[in-house]
Amino acid sequence: MTPQVQLQVHALTDRATLPAYQSAGAAGLDLHACLPPGQVLGLAVGAIALVPTGLALAIPEGYEGQVRARSGLAAKHGIGLPNGVGTIDSDYRGELRVALINWGSEPFAIEHGMRVAQLVISPVVRAEVRPVGALDQTVRGQGGFGSTGLHAAR
Repeated sequence: MTPQVQLQVHALTDRATLPAYQSAGAAGLDLHACLPPGQVLGLAVGAIALVPTGLALAIPEGYEGQVRARSGLAAKHGIGLPNGVGTIDSDYRGELRVALINWGSEPFAIEHGMRVAQLVISPVVRAEVRPVGALDQTVRGQGGFGSTGLHAAR
């Protein structure tokens, strides 16, 4: 059974939609746009917009919220997150807004109630930073971007 944590959600307006899993096996809770009545948020090609959700969260200490793109919006319309994955820290209590970018070839309209992203709650491991004089050696060494090639070794 999947472990569960409690996610406290405060609706900042009665127009906000609570995040929800859409299937029993879903990893992410869908996040919905929360716009004033009659407002449509136009997202021009190449533009970035902060989409309000009308929600504030209390993510448990030791966890983070990962805001991720919805695959259908990305594949069909080129809508994604400019930062890849957004992080919501456990001590943030402001409104959750989703940064979206239109990488598509057509303008895109965001309407109230539209599912615009998903939220995955994940445990966080904090590192103890330890300065050292040198690092251990590996086979890869300092090989950077693309150094392992594009295809599996044969």
